[in-house]
Amino acid sequence: MISNRRSLRMAVVGVLGAASLALTGTAMAATPAAHTASPAVAQQAVPVKASITAKASVSSVHAWQLFRVTGRTTGLKAGSKVTLQQKQHDKWVSLPASTNTLRDGSYSLGVELGLKGKNDLRMVSGTTASPVFHVTVL
Repeated sequence: MISNRRSLRMAVVGVLGAASLALTGTAMAATPAAHTASPAVAQQAVPVKASITAKASVSSVHAWQLFRVTGRTTGLKAGSKVTLQQKQHDKWVSLPASTNTLRDGSYSLGVELGLKGKNDLRMVSGTTASPVFHVTVL
């Protein structure tokens, strides 16, 4: 009877010891995964380079005729102000035409131009500018 108790006790101690080793191994195996997740999180925090696209709804209009400039921004906060600029005498001049971006980064702006001829235009927000697009005023 004593030897059966001793055998039972030894078996229980062995099972408990194996279980504790298995749990320790699991905890140690989980630790490197936690450390490898940190660089992935750090890489996601890298900001996207800001950019703006712009497209006029028409290629030519009559003076003071309304048309739309639409586009999308990336890397800018929602609600950022985008302003239309016109090239005048080799200088970019901000026009009194601006709007705020929507939550998805898009924008739409109604524009009227009076300067006849080919107008070089772009949209800007801070130091970020769209590629130049053209509208001819007849």
